[in-house]
Amino acid sequence: MNIDRRWIYLLVGICVIIPLIRPIGLPTFTTPYTQALFDYIDKIPSDGPAVLISFDFDPSTAPELLPMAQAILRHCFFKDINVLCLGLYPTYIGMIDMALSNVKDDYGAKSGEDFVFLPYVPGVTAVMLSIGEDIKRTFGRDYYGVSLDSLPMMRHIRNYDDVALVVSISASALPQSWAVLVGTSYHVKIGVGTTAVSAAEYYSWLQTGQFVGMLGGLKGAAEYEDLIEASGYTKKGTRKIAAMGMDAQSFVHILMIVLIIIGNIAYFNLSKKTR
Repeated sequence: MNIDRRWIYLLVGICVIIPLIRPIGLPTFTTPYTQALFDYIDKIPSDGPAVLISFDFDPSTAPELLPMAQAILRHCFFKDINVLCLGLYPTYIGMIDMALSNVKDDYGAKSGEDFVFLPYVPGVTAVMLSIGEDIKRTFGRDYYGVSLDSLPMMRHIRNYDDVALVVSISASALPQSWAVLVGTSYHVKIGVGTTAVSAAEYYSWLQTGQFVGMLGGLKGAAEYEDLIEASGYTKKGTRKIAAMGMDAQSFVHILMIVLIIIGNIAYFNLSKKTR
């Protein structure tokens, strides 16, 4: 009962560090909503309508959300699906750059041909609606300063009519705005990736069909990593970041359960001796 709490911190640290250094590979069971999002993207034809990924998160939630963004990018690049990358706030732009830097070289993906990195434009809902009219008029140039008119990928992409799916990866309520403003007005399918703490509020949206699928937290990202690996969409030796995080998280949860059991046994033994 008088254990120094620093020992507990040390045990937690060990449980986190070991799986990150040497992944265990604990099994992950795929939820129906993760499978639904994977299946929808998997059915999009190569060089057909694009997938628009809206990076609606910043560095504070990147440990949960960046792995799922990278997994979806890997899926699209392997299937030769054109990708539009968008950030609605200035802090989100860095997340796009990081995800693309981690993924594009594995598939030889080229800017302007396989993906277009759109720049930041002020006005969140105004940007959402303006894309429905004309993407080129909304942004003008890509993140690297190249005119959208000169990019081969943009020759056949004008607005939401040429987008098969919008995936909002977010730690906020922005997926709801995508569903209400874009999904309803322009009849575009919406997918969502969100933090574990926010996932519960989206189940009603999934049940009504306003979202085609959802990745919920780090577990959802790990599930998607498993799906693309099982389908042969990743290179051999590709690190599954979300799966590594799930190993660490699971071991810490097991440690907490063990400590709770030991604490209760010690408490009741002490109470018995006192009586």
